[in-house]
Amino acid sequence: MTGTNALSFFSIRAGFCLAALILMTLPAWSQEVRSGIPENARAKSYGTGWECNRGFREKSDRCEEVKIPKNGYSTDTSYGRGWECSHGFAEKGNQCLAITIPSNAFLNARGDGWRCHRGFVRTGEACLEIEVPENAYLDKSSYSTGWKCDRGFREVNDHCLAIEIPQNAFATNRTSGEGWECERGYKKVANECQHITVPKNGYLLDDSSFRSGWKCERGYAPIDNRCQKISVPSNAHLDYSGNRWECNRPFTKRRNACILR
Repeated sequence: MTGTNALSFFSIRAGFCLAALILMTLPAWSQEVRSGIPENARAKSYGTGWECNRGFREKSDRCEEVKIPKNGYSTDTSYGRGWECSHGFAEKGNQCLAITIPSNAFLNARGDGWRCHRGFVRTGEACLEIEVPENAYLDKSSYSTGWKCDRGFREVNDHCLAIEIPQNAFATNRTSGEGWECERGYKKVANECQHITVPKNGYLLDDSSFRSGWKCERGYAPIDNRCQKISVPSNAHLDYSGNRWECNRPFTKRRNACILR
């Protein structure tokens, strides 16, 4: 046998021996890995470690069976208690008890509680009929009193009293405030609506509650209840509001001029 053939023979033989050695140790290695996995568990499909089988929960390095109460179902999640109550049942301790629905109520969409019908309000474990006062109507909201006053009326001590609307004003549907607002062109002063005087080169604002109720046209500034024309210095321009000026870049404002630093 030549030197080359002998070397090839021994290489093949060494390869067979190594493969045989791996096959002999594999069962022992598998058994060693398996020995670290508790009963009712399996090796994770990715990463390292183990996880409990479905229907079991990890507790103190063991897998304990999840005890699902009657009228409950398994959530098959790795967090929480492992079960939820079925639709129409509510958890109480480790039980799922049927939800008792009082008169004038219905099971909610989630199936874990109940709500009162329109016209009734929840009081403890019952639905009491809402007493709607005169000049009011049922509100779809299940909160507060369950009713709202008609337009032109406001709630005072569970009653709806007529709102005294001043001249040049109108009633609103807002539940807050005085229950009225001034017409356009007027602004609220105390309990009255006073006429807004718009100066020359100015215009009326839609929201009369904003300061004076008017604003100067572009190129004019409000000074002493009038609109004065703005004198724009060299190297400056009107700003975004149109009622002031600012220096062009790279000039800097100094008093009433724009200068280079």
